[in-house]
Amino acid sequence: MSTTDVTRYAPEWLALREAADAAARAPELLEPLRLRLPGSGAAPADRNGRVAPLVIRDLGCGTGSMGRWLAPRLSGRQHWILHDHDARLLELASTRLPRTAADGSPVTVATERGDVSRLTAERLMGTSLVTASALLDVLTREELDGLVAACAGAGCPALLALSVVGRVDLAPADPMDAEITDAFNAHQRREEHGRRLLGPDAVAAASVAFARRGMTVRVQTSPWRLGAGAGISADAAAPGAADGAGRAPDELLSRRLTAEWLRGWVGAACEQRPDLASRADAYLRRRLEACEAGELSVVVHHSDVLALPGRTGGVS
Repeated sequence: MSTTDVTRYAPEWLALREAADAAARAPELLEPLRLRLPGSGAAPADRNGRVAPLVIRDLGCGTGSMGRWLAPRLSGRQHWILHDHDARLLELASTRLPRTAADGSPVTVATERGDVSRLTAERLMGTSLVTASALLDVLTREELDGLVAACAGAGCPALLALSVVGRVDLAPADPMDAEITDAFNAHQRREEHGRRLLGPDAVAAASVAFARRGMTVRVQTSPWRLGAGAGISADAAAPGAADGAGRAPDELLSRRLTAEWLRGWVGAACEQRPDLASRADAYLRRRLEACEAGELSVVVHHSDVLALPGRTGGVS
């Protein structure tokens, strides 16, 4: 694991980025998802006449930001199973998951510690939905194929959010922007301990893999908008806020996130290309000074992928 990966999974970083994640997530995918979940039509009921809960597995859950965003946007009883390799993150996520759904139905939670790349169709049987955030780009092609096969084999929809796509827009522009971007993208595609990561190729690879398994795929952009003019509210995970309504600008939060993202982005580029270090130090200083002055805006492009069981497959 590289030093940038250690930062990537730190609770402090996950907390700092949560508002930007919530503002970026694609609400356009929620309606087609709701229409395919069991509660949207005739759903099995228990002996007391209650509809069985949605069973939602959140892979690589971190501190649980996906659950905090999605659970209040879905109606009906929900049972979330949070997966991560880090026991500390699982504890944080399980205690902070909302306990009520959009219609006031109860939400319960369980945790499973382990390697999310080892899930099988058999283990996913009875699962209503698989979710993940910022996961696809750290998988290998073989791990992605295994996840796709498990979801398709179990007939389980998947909502896989916030995967990097290799594009960053900074304003004002700097002569080193493209060089840092290329080095960062190469770092995302690096081979580590025998694993070749998909990085920015993950969304395209996942779309093709799900479609080949007969699932219908929808891809929606979900960019981070940081820095000057990007009002990020600390309560952006609330249903109204994350769908674009009622966000109060928090410039301090936005600048803190932009500065930390810059340090990680440039640091990963230099890990991949140490020859950049001396010029990159000066570049980072310029960018941090512009950020602190409120003169830098950044768009970090991501995409969200929704894969739905279907007879014909395809990507839209």
